[in-house]
Amino acid sequence: MLAKEKKTKVIEDYKTHPKDTGSCSVQIALLTERINSLTTHFKTHKKDHHSRQGLLKLVNQRRRLLDYLKRYDENKYKELIKKLDIRK
Repeated sequence: MLAKEKKTKVIEDYKTHPKDTGSCSVQIALLTERINSLTTHFKTHKKDHHSRQGLLKLVNQRRRLLDYLKRYDENKYKELIKKLDIRK
């Protein structure tokens, strides 16, 4: 799980309006933070297969959100993957 301070920082960086907490770009950024923290976790805990299943679910959820964003706003999609440094 993300710390509250880290989560609010990510929301501040990616929000589109002052009260935005659930837009597609914010959700993708939060998922990316969780995925990055889990990948560092797996470098030390190689046999944690239960958490690896959760990681795959997070990656699939982020993929679906990215596909949605690409369909409806391709410029925002390209900007977001560049800013988050996601390969695609």
